[in-house]
Amino acid sequence: MSVSKGVALITGSAQGIGHSIALRLASDGFDIALNDMPTKGTELESLASKIESLGRAVCIVPANVSVDEQVKEMIDGAVAKLGGLDVMVSNAGVIGEVTSLVSSTVESWDHTFSVNARGSYLCYKYAAMQMIQQGRGGRIIGASSVAGKMGLFGFSSYTASKFAIRGLTQVAALELGKYGITVNSYAPSGIQTAMCKAQENFDFAPDRSIAKDVTDQLENAKPAPDPDLIKWLTSVYGNVPLKQVGQPEDIASIVSYLASKEAHFITGQCISVDGGVFMS
Repeated sequence: MSVSKGVALITGSAQGIGHSIALRLASDGFDIALNDMPTKGTELESLASKIESLGRAVCIVPANVSVDEQVKEMIDGAVAKLGGLDVMVSNAGVIGEVTSLVSSTVESWDHTFSVNARGSYLCYKYAAMQMIQQGRGGRIIGASSVAGKMGLFGFSSYTASKFAIRGLTQVAALELGKYGITVNSYAPSGIQTAMCKAQENFDFAPDRSIAKDVTDQLENAKPAPDPDLIKWLTSVYGNVPLKQVGQPEDIASIVSYLASKEAHFITGQCISVDGGVFMS
């Protein structure tokens, strides 16, 4: 086994983006702590085997990221098993209900914020406490979204929660820089994952648009997608420069860079990885 670059903990790593991030950081030379809900044990065990085959140490620290004590125990467990914490990737998140603001429910709003916003807050907080105690700096990386940079029609709770992560990231960067800890986030658009199903490529012809792809993703949503949502998606995504859906590996690559020594002078940023949906 080669010398470790440190320990990275990735939440929501049983599938999708988190799965790819864990594999990429393991390939980069990090030992890996895997997190997801306790019900995802089979998926986490399978991923752990892949990481071991890459010659890296790995542990599983299941937790619900919205629960204070569970996040603390998750961090403590990773440190106890792997010897420290150098990279915290707060990746876990939910989309929540897709409906108009006036039709939305308080219950869905609270659930979306509990996972996306409070979950990131708890991960940032306890990771920062551990990194400060260690005294060797670190990297904290969160999952924002294109919805954290522009409002998405029909996604009020999701959009608000992803804007919250941008704000949290900036404040944490201000406070933690003196400890050598950088804090950044990534902002994907639609990514081909189990949670966000899409076709291999977007086709913007009238009979097959990105709106069709997103409708397919939301076919089981209750209530059914608002026709105005389809119109909005067509207008926004119809002119995306890179006419293809993103892959989990596209997000893993930016996380790999942000976790590296080369990214030591980048902090407080929310980096778009979206094919050009949002340009700043």
